[in-house]
Amino acid sequence: MEHKEIRDLINLIAETGVTQVRIKTDQIDIRIENQPGFQIPEMINYAPFPETQNTLPQIASTPQETKAAPALEKSANEEDNFLKITSPMIGTFYRKPSPDKDVFVKVGDTIKAGDTVCIIEAMKLFNEIEAEVSGKIIKILVDDSTPVEYDQPLFLIDPNA
Repeated sequence: MEHKEIRDLINLIAETGVTQVRIKTDQIDIRIENQPGFQIPEMINYAPFPETQNTLPQIASTPQETKAAPALEKSANEEDNFLKITSPMIGTFYRKPSPDKDVFVKVGDTIKAGDTVCIIEAMKLFNEIEAEVSGKIIKILVDDSTPVEYDQPLFLIDPNA
């Protein structure tokens, strides 16, 4: 990570009020914290999806490291036969690549592992979330343009469909 990228990241953190950020790559391990009690502003603006892939490492705003792909977990209620795709980070959930485009997936769509199912915006970086399994979308658990927490369920998937 270049010196200018680190400086830009620090400025971005100062603007958003994040209380803790950890960036870890093969070359660096950076941890930044803000003062206790600083309120994190809710990000509600939907910016257009960038045309280029972001080159910065993924950023976790919690002490645990951000996973590269969303976690899958077995549901523990009446939907025992379904898997959940969960959020790998804190951010804002978007169903579309940009406001004028169609949604990535709808209920009833069949997906395969590696298909993009949504985007999560974290600190103005748009992270495409890919399915880890193949199956049918049974339910979308989050409304478009709403904040999500780390490990929050996003989709129910029927792997047997």
